[in-house]
Amino acid sequence: MPDLPHLLAFIAAGWLLNLTPGPDVLYVVANSLRSGVRAGVMAGLGITAGCFVHIFAAAVGIGTLMATSATAFTVLKYIGAAYLLYLGVRTLLSRAKPPADLEAVAAVSEARSLKAIFLGGFWTNVLNPKVALFFLAFVPQFIAPGTDSKALAFVLLGVLFNLNAIPVNVGWAMAASWMAHRSAVQKGMHWLDRAAGVLFIGFGLKLAFTDAPAVRVGS
Repeated sequence: MPDLPHLLAFIAAGWLLNLTPGPDVLYVVANSLRSGVRAGVMAGLGITAGCFVHIFAAAVGIGTLMATSATAFTVLKYIGAAYLLYLGVRTLLSRAKPPADLEAVAAVSEARSLKAIFLGGFWTNVLNPKVALFFLAFVPQFIAPGTDSKALAFVLLGVLFNLNAIPVNVGWAMAASWMAHRSAVQKGMHWLDRAAGVLFIGFGLKLAFTDAPAVRVGS
């Protein structure tokens, strides 16, 4: 593990990265706007679970394979892009809920679809090879060269990064839920859904046209 100054730098960098808008933040905010803060928190937990898959995969070498094999990267890239496009189209085609029914919608959604929201966040992360490459590029910078077990240090730092992301995701969920109860936001909920759908499609297209990494890990 790094010394205290480097550890604090790692935590601060992780918070800044998690505050940066992207597919994960959009997924949390969109679900919280539509179905309440619990749905947003569940979306964030699903994303965190997906990150754990990448962390442990990188520790056992699968992430390195993803970074060095253009075929593996491309296959996962297109699956992930297709999933983001699916989320975008589904959001675009969803029907707006009447503002007066927001509380009832949140209650029904909590019972019916929290599991689906969690799984959606999970797959959004697992099917994105750029997340695996991020961990491979970011975490090793904070592992001391003389560390005996670099794989264990990688896992511990990855777990710390994920745990630090939870309060950030909760904050996004709470902020979006608070906004959903403002009258101006309620009136424009239909257009917010459409905007979220367009952004998901944009993220999917961006991922689809992302080139495989040119630099091989360990070269």
